[in-house]
Amino acid sequence: MTTYNFDEVMERRHSNSLKWDKYQGTDILPLWVADMDFRVAPAITRALKKRVEYGIFGYSLPPEELTQVVIKMLKEHYDWPIEEDWIVWLPGVVPGLSAACRAIGKPDDESICCTPIYHHFLHVPERSNRQLRTVPLQLKQGRWTFDFDALEAAFTAKTALFMLCNPHNPTGTVFNKDELQHLASLCAQHNVVICSDDIHCGLILDEHKKHIPIAVAAPEIADKTITLMAPSKTFNLAGLNASFAIIPDRHLRKQFTSATKSILPSISPFAFDAALAAFRDSEDWRQQLLIYLRQNRDLLNTKIHQLAPLSMTKVEGTYLAWINIEQLGLENPVQYFESFGLGFSSGKEFGDSRFIRLNFGCTQVTLLEALKRLETALACHHQ
Repeated sequence: MTTYNFDEVMERRHSNSLKWDKYQGTDILPLWVADMDFRVAPAITRALKKRVEYGIFGYSLPPEELTQVVIKMLKEHYDWPIEEDWIVWLPGVVPGLSAACRAIGKPDDESICCTPIYHHFLHVPERSNRQLRTVPLQLKQGRWTFDFDALEAAFTAKTALFMLCNPHNPTGTVFNKDELQHLASLCAQHNVVICSDDIHCGLILDEHKKHIPIAVAAPEIADKTITLMAPSKTFNLAGLNASFAIIPDRHLRKQFTSATKSILPSISPFAFDAALAAFRDSEDWRQQLLIYLRQNRDLLNTKIHQLAPLSMTKVEGTYLAWINIEQLGLENPVQYFESFGLGFSSGKEFGDSRFIRLNFGCTQVTLLEALKRLETALACHHQ
């Protein structure tokens, strides 16, 4: 078996990297936006080279083999037997979330999500002429989960859509079957469609946990679900924009596809080729990535618990840590940590300014240096 070197330091400065060139001209370590600092699986590189050598880059259709590989992957990983026509290809999960908001309900109807949440969830409804209602997650026994009493109280006659993120960004929770079934039951009672962003489903770090799509956890409501997936987070392909929705119900699927017409661009042939190489040929790379990310998570978790008053819950999935900095009393946390060479995401973007989000999808050398700088930042704050 090939061994992949996730310790390889890739120089990403001056490469037009959104992540790194945000801090161009400084030595700030970028630990913010969710892409990883690892070279992609060799099978992906080979597929892209083959496409370049072909030399024609016109409009593309999804390869039939890719569709079949996705169907096989969903069955093998999640015991989810789907049909080919359930798949709708998209140039990204966020456009899919936007299409779901436009497709479900009517103007001024409500969409619900639970905060903190990936920041696009907080903006897409308004841009789709919908109202947003948010319900805070609750911290229960060291784990972020739904507050079902508050959630039930949030549903109204105008609620049309529930926007789920599972595995959850930014808290790292992988929702279990009981949680998903309870959520599905509430949505069914109120005739609410669920759009689930499962983009991190290939990044389950807790080995006793498994990702369960909402349509699998509660098959009785599958016809009221839109599930969004992509290879982008798992295989580090965020810049290539190939995603897909799985929509079992024909009428819901028609509503969704109608909402994408004349709005979403076509998908690049490079994106299709990379997706096929990822899902078909790169599972060994993914398994080794998971081992490396678990090591990073455990290293980070141990260190944060030594750095009072910071705290974090254990990350069950994703490569994103949600760190409580409330007791530091910082007026501008991001700016403060940047002054010590650390580029974090502001918790305010996700709906809770008491936190920062840290991306540990980086080399351990980078992570160790970041933790050293974080310790210095706290020591200076305590003086």
